[in-house]
Amino acid sequence: MRCLLLAMLLGACAMSANAQLIVAHRGASHTAPENTLAAFRLAWEEGADGIEGDFYLSADNQIVCIHDKDTERTAGKKLIVEESSLEQLRALDVGSWKDAKYKGEKIPTLAEVLETVPEGKRMIIELKSGPEIVEPLQKVLADTDVPKDKMLIIAFDADTVLLCKRKMPEIKVHWLTGYKKSQFGAWNPSLAKVVQTLRASGADGLGSNGKPDVFNEDFILRLKSAGLGEFHVWTIDDPKVAKFYIDQGAYGITTNRPGWLRKELGEALEKPAGS
Repeated sequence: MRCLLLAMLLGACAMSANAQLIVAHRGASHTAPENTLAAFRLAWEEGADGIEGDFYLSADNQIVCIHDKDTERTAGKKLIVEESSLEQLRALDVGSWKDAKYKGEKIPTLAEVLETVPEGKRMIIELKSGPEIVEPLQKVLADTDVPKDKMLIIAFDADTVLLCKRKMPEIKVHWLTGYKKSQFGAWNPSLAKVVQTLRASGADGLGSNGKPDVFNEDFILRLKSAGLGEFHVWTIDDPKVAKFYIDQGAYGITTNRPGWLRKELGEALEKPAGS
């Protein structure tokens, strides 16, 4: 039994050994307005290995890049994204709230974001809408030059994960979850629930918020022993926490400050995972 567990762990570590990615959360969002072309381009300038963006389906079936279900926080005017047309959404300024120099930044489409991805870099697509976004997503991804093995789709909704895997089995998909502590001190979801959902959805891995007090070495070890060792973490702007997850073999570290974090981590990014 111990030999079997060791073999599984070695396999999981080998899978992640060369995949220590610095992923820009909504672009280089510490400096530039999140989920805009300016933020994504800055992320590439800062040396990010990949970018992560949030995507909703608009009322006219266009896939647009925005985190919130409405536009009030980033545009100062409230439109419900899924009830608005692309034309209505594109009329908004989503840059000025961050800095006057970004005035006029528009909500981009997924196709526009994909066009920024340099050769060899990665695109992480977080789906905020439900399963209805999958068919339009297929069409957009069929027309991009970004290779399928450089894409990762992520979603909190397990049904959306399942449909993505059925329709696009060649693209990796991670199920996302955060953790909340119950009044009795137990973390929810439990490890058993996480494993159950990953298996039922057909997910290739797990995306977790980086809370070392719950998503810790023991939790990760048990995931690996269940054959579900691929994971990425968000949103990590602390080099010590990032280093911890690198040592655990993370597929990717999602951060608001890709250039700064890469500089802070230095040689840690060059070492094999788990060393």
